Amino acid sequence: MSKILVVDDEAIITMQLEERLHAMGYTVAGMAASGEDAIEKARRLSPDLILMDIVMPGRLNGIEAAQAIVSELDIPVVFVTSYADDAIIEKARQVRPYGYIVKPFNELEIKAAIEVALFRKASEQEMKKKAGAGRTPVPPGASPGAAGMQDTEYLAPPEVKTVLLKDIFSDVVLFLYADPSVKDPIFKFAIEAGIKKGGRVFFAYHHSILPKYFLGEVRKGELFTRRIKKGELFFLPRILEKCTATLPVDDPKGNLQILFDFSDTEEFADIISVKNMILAKKEAGVPITGIISLNMADLDHDHIRLLSEGIAKIIVSTGRDTTISFARATFPSESITVVPQATIEDVVKKLLEPVILSMLEKPISGYDIVHEIHNRYKVLIPQARIYTYLYDLQHKGYLEMKLSGKSKLYSPTETGKKYIRQRLSEFQFVFQHILGDESATPDKKE
Repeated sequence: MSKILVVDDEAIITMQLEERLHAMGYTVAGMAASGEDAIEKARRLSPDLILMDIVMPGRLNGIEAAQAIVSELDIPVVFVTSYADDAIIEKARQVRPYGYIVKPFNELEIKAAIEVALFRKASEQEMKKKAGAGRTPVPPGASPGAAGMQDTEYLAPPEVKTVLLKDIFSDVVLFLYADPSVKDPIFKFAIEAGIKKGGRVFFAYHHSILPKYFLGEVRKGELFTRRIKKGELFFLPRILEKCTATLPVDDPKGNLQILFDFSDTEEFADIISVKNMILAKKEAGVPITGIISLNMADLDHDHIRLLSEGIAKIIVSTGRDTTISFARATFPSESITVVPQATIEDVVKKLLEPVILSMLEKPISGYDIVHEIHNRYKVLIPQARIYTYLYDLQHKGYLEMKLSGKSKLYSPTETGKKYIRQRLSEFQFVFQHILGDESATPDKKE
């Protein structure tokens, strides 16, 4: 069981992290509230990993404390901070952290960051062990390549590629993943998008923490979930048959959006039966769309061939070096396109206005917008930029603000809804014009 040291000067944050880490099966080795305290406890407790805040009181901030810990103790550090501006990120990168999480965070991000960091550290140690046979070892914190050990250089993360998908609910998509940590954020976004679109959303899974995030939607009948226990996969076609047989006729919302995650592939023949049933229903005109997802760990080429037969859209995520982004209907894209993460960052940072406007369909805070942009596009935007734009819209009467606890929630006024629709339509028209498609014209102002 991995030991985690939590470093943050906000007591409520350390309490939340301690509770969530225990629930995820980790041991909290200790907690610290300053850089100096973090160094002392890292020496004394020897944790496997440190979750480190950046801005804290005392002589040393989180970046400086992380530098000292990495140099002396060679313990992996993951930063957990509210600060996402370029200057701080650049300073943090100099420490070569194993992760960077922007507050507010969720359980999925914390677990994914910890597991990836621990895996990377174990891989580096294994490489050093193999490369160090018969050589002089490099002391912890020494420069990469020191003592002639170029093979033990710091393992920089691979270049991230981003897969852009048009609206997934227009077809059936096969999603194959190698790293289970990539799937939950994707399914969470897909469930939210499906509920928003209407109709029925059916989420079946072997193992997932997502259902607890959607208890209200389950109670209201907007989402149906089913855990597939070992040996019970054969029940799924029966449930699917009932769901499709009772869909309302001639209703624009009378569609079924399935999200099936088969992380246990032992009952492969039953999985193929479910897939074939879905495709047969679709061929017969039943409005059924969504994702069929499997863990590739135990699949061979024949399995993948059988799974992909009849499915036009197939996504393969080989690890944390790939981001999958579901394009908004407002911004048309090809069905599947792969681009470097640097391109995504350029577009999001320079065209932030339509990104923010597309998220103002329901009450949302500035913190949540920062979090959603990072979760969806892996791009860090300073909170000041988000709030400056929100304040401007509020001043013009397009947004209204309500307090919910300590959070400020922004939602569009009636005038604001018309403004947002018109503004997004204008952006869409300009994008199409630039790309040479002048068939569409912007909506007239209401």
